[in-house]
Amino acid sequence: MAEKSPAADVEAGLLAHLNTAGEVPDSRSFASSLGVSHAELEGVIKSLSAFRIVDSTDITKETWLLTEEAKGYAAKGSPEAQFVAAIPPEGATKDVLKAKLGAAFDVGMKAAAKNKWIGFEKGNKDLVFRKVDNIKDELQEQLKRLQNGEVVSDKVIDDLKKRKLITKEKVIWYSLKKGPEFVVKRKTLATDVTTEHLRSGDWKDLEFKDYNYGAQGQPISKGYAHPLLEVREEIQNIFIKMGFSEMPTNNFVESSFWNFDALFQPQQHPARDSHDTFFLKAPTATKQLPEDYLEKVKQVHQSGGYGSKGYGYDWKREEAEKNLLRTHTTAVSTRMLYKLAQEKPFAPKRYYSIDRVFRNEAVDRTHLAEFHQIEGLICDYGLTLGDLIGVLEDFFSSLGMSKLRFKPAYNPYTEPSMEIFSYHDGLKKWVEVGNSGMFRPEMLLPMGLPEGVNVIAWGLSLERPTMILYGIDNIRDLFGPKVDFNLIKSNPLCRLGL
Repeated sequence: MAEKSPAADVEAGLLAHLNTAGEVPDSRSFASSLGVSHAELEGVIKSLSAFRIVDSTDITKETWLLTEEAKGYAAKGSPEAQFVAAIPPEGATKDVLKAKLGAAFDVGMKAAAKNKWIGFEKGNKDLVFRKVDNIKDELQEQLKRLQNGEVVSDKVIDDLKKRKLITKEKVIWYSLKKGPEFVVKRKTLATDVTTEHLRSGDWKDLEFKDYNYGAQGQPISKGYAHPLLEVREEIQNIFIKMGFSEMPTNNFVESSFWNFDALFQPQQHPARDSHDTFFLKAPTATKQLPEDYLEKVKQVHQSGGYGSKGYGYDWKREEAEKNLLRTHTTAVSTRMLYKLAQEKPFAPKRYYSIDRVFRNEAVDRTHLAEFHQIEGLICDYGLTLGDLIGVLEDFFSSLGMSKLRFKPAYNPYTEPSMEIFSYHDGLKKWVEVGNSGMFRPEMLLPMGLPEGVNVIAWGLSLERPTMILYGIDNIRDLFGPKVDFNLIKSNPLCRLGL
């Protein structure tokens, strides 16, 4: 015969009491009378309530509970009382007392000294002696009163809180009475028909538990898209609708030549310093560069050309060969434009890229050492600043940013250059959302692009619009090791421009 479970004993005791007394005013007291914990009784109450065998009413109260440390003090005495009790009549050294008391030593000595229960020998602060023969352990008494549910003064509560000996918790217990389906002994309902039931035929006499057709099924295990990937996909769709082709962005490691020199960025520019850029230790340099193009880039830097005076400095190949983690995806744009210039006859192109870039920046709420850059460019004859503004208005309106302003700016490789601002209705101010410009002739003509071909381009980060869309105010909560997976699981659908 199967052994009776403790829960069955608790249930039998509860139902028998309700059958004779009719109610249980306080489930805590009843649990004590049965000699079980309230948690055990609570499980039985919930089960019986689900079948309407008992009616339960919740009683909620906030109360102060002892911490584990405080429970030890309530049983053994306060640390100051333990400290005094450990001192023999002739006194004791601190090392001896520390060995006796362990963790209670420091707290006990400070409290006992504050109460003037102990003293220290003159000239020998290491020797501790009693100043009183008997003490009253008020702390232990206060903790025992709280433990027994008695009321103590606000001052006592404040003192115990300061010593971190109590915590406030919400306590729930129940008052109980007979329910509409009350029985003295609950009949166990079958949940499954087994092969044994079918063989013996006793299934005919079984009473089965009702099916709960409203119960939720097990959650389906599936993957979740990161907010950055969702916004990235929406922006990709915008570029594709506007007729753009994606550039290959699989080179995280780039040479300084393609990242800086080919963009007509001088070798003394602050962005090329190790404080702003991650340079590689191995391999340190790139040796395979297009020699004819490299020579033209060198000349335009040193002495100018194509209507430019250049920078007038001694251009060094070893600087251009240095390997680095790309600081912008414009390095990819440079490679694509050079490749386009080698194709004859010339054909206009629209390119875009969205990928990771790296900068040696201090990490804070709005900056990371690696982030994602969005870049778009159009290469064609006769493009003007007006064309750039028109394309930007189309692009950003698709992102839901219809109010734009443009401010003149400086970039080494674009002229004219513009910062892009959008009015943020939530912040009630204009916010910078990107940068733009027309690539300089000193960058385009050495590549071999025909005279009269211009390139308009713009860029922005992927993180900033994502943070605005999802209400995230710290970039580290969006990208990196501190990301909360619940954010990824519960993030809403991304719909730009709606």
